[in-house]
Amino acid sequence: MKQLTGLDLSFLLMDTDHTYGHVNGLSIYDRPSKDFDPFTAVRDRMKVMVSHLEPLRRKVVEVPLSLDRPYWVEDANFDLDYHVRHIGVAPPGAADQLAEQVARIVGRKMDRERPLWEAYVIEGLADGRWALLQKTHHATIDGAAGVIMLKLFTDEARDTEWKLEAREWFGEEPPSDADMLLRAIKNIALNPFRGTRLGLRIVRDLADTAGLTDLSQLATQTRDTLGALTNQSDGKAKARSKVNLPITPAPPTPWNKSVSPHRRFAMRSTALANLKQLKNATGGTLNDVVMAVCTGALRQYLIEHDALPDAPLRAMVPVSIRTGKEEDPWTNRVSALVAELPTDCDDPVERVSRCREAMMAAKNQFDLIPAEALGQSVDYASPVVATAAIRLVSQLADRVNSPINVVISNVPGPREPLYFAGAKLDAYIPVSTISDGVGLNITVHSYGDRMDFGLISDRDLVPDLWHLVDLHIDEIARLFEATGAEWAAPQPPPPMRKGGDGVAPVAPSNPDVTDRIEASRKVVESPSVPVTVPAKTRKKTKKKTKTKKAAKKSTATRATPKKRASKKKPVRKKSS
Repeated sequence: MKQLTGLDLSFLLMDTDHTYGHVNGLSIYDRPSKDFDPFTAVRDRMKVMVSHLEPLRRKVVEVPLSLDRPYWVEDANFDLDYHVRHIGVAPPGAADQLAEQVARIVGRKMDRERPLWEAYVIEGLADGRWALLQKTHHATIDGAAGVIMLKLFTDEARDTEWKLEAREWFGEEPPSDADMLLRAIKNIALNPFRGTRLGLRIVRDLADTAGLTDLSQLATQTRDTLGALTNQSDGKAKARSKVNLPITPAPPTPWNKSVSPHRRFAMRSTALANLKQLKNATGGTLNDVVMAVCTGALRQYLIEHDALPDAPLRAMVPVSIRTGKEEDPWTNRVSALVAELPTDCDDPVERVSRCREAMMAAKNQFDLIPAEALGQSVDYASPVVATAAIRLVSQLADRVNSPINVVISNVPGPREPLYFAGAKLDAYIPVSTISDGVGLNITVHSYGDRMDFGLISDRDLVPDLWHLVDLHIDEIARLFEATGAEWAAPQPPPPMRKGGDGVAPVAPSNPDVTDRIEASRKVVESPSVPVTVPAKTRKKTKKKTKTKKAAKKSTATRATPKKRASKKKPVRKKSS
């Protein structure tokens, strides 16, 4: 049994009736043979993985009255078939149909009575490939840990023999409420002042925002006095004071409102070599180019909607602080920067330069404070207080502008090709999460020679999300034109889209896909259960029905013979 860290708990507290703390990854695999069964292969491998990886078998146990942070306990009633699921996409199996299925799955809260992960094998894709959507709560692992898990799940070649073998493991019986209360009381006794100092800090920040100078000064003095009583050094206090998010509101955008439970997801890809060409042409880093591409796309989108603010947008940028020497890799090791996006600049090359300056300023301001410092506010606060704070943010989302507009994350993935049971991993598309006040997330993930953009939003706040993701690819072309750089690889056309609900249809780029679609439609349209007519009914059925009246009469005879037999014969009128 292990207690959640403060940062782990902060992600767990994201779960409400309309916001969720889980993150997801969508893997697209080829099919190595016609008889390949992806569901059986995934289920068999996950069964072995569960015996080796602690995050796949542990669940959350709450402390009574929420007096302390919850604990991880290995599930004694683990059910593999609950976690591994098999679904399909209806014909034609287009990219927007797959994305719609993904959006529905990630728009559902996870069951805390079970380990916080799910895996969906999705078949029916138009080009014959299959997908695996893995849904894992952020309280369990961060993005870097997810990459580690992906490497353990996959192979280095098609014919590589997977080395992991199942091993025996035993679940834990959850502790009693009395034991949990005793643990909580001990933790409270060891930290009597820290929760109070946190509350005073919150009061001080809110007073500063409201312009209540006297109240802010009083809260600061009281907090400093408690710090002196607990012998807190000035160095620690100064370091902790650096961990402050901006309290001034960011400029308004259409997606900076409270969110609904429903999501929208869209995806596009480009060659990684193209972004590297732009990096060399602009003198920035790869991350500078990614930030500039996102900035240009957001700017164009807001211009088209007559919603571009005069001030630059503001983005939160998650940053991994893993060293590779962590004793426990299955926890969150992240920090976050807040950087301005130069959406007020109309020059694409200058936007790259300003993104570089903004990221450098953000790094200097925050100094990449470790995750322990970022999580201290939850480490020493009662979950009751933290939950109340989350609810307050939700209530204020439509009244006060959020301090950030969007979350942009750039996650480096494996450079070498990966395989699963002989199936090649063609793409890994990130699917992140959103929260009240920040209804748009842009996550970029590199794998092999490609870079994938995964955008997720509230379903109503950004109804044309596919257009927004297309604007990212348009911005790459705009940068090539502005810099005069040469494309390293031709930009592939967008994947096939069925269209509808704000999505423009896109025809398949490969003519072979049309034949596959027709074949899959025939399979779907053919009855799964043979229709047989009872022998007695067959004898009564006429061979041919020449007129509509005869056909209707024949149908009535077969359907309701008793009723027709019981009807009285009509009385014929006598001829005059």
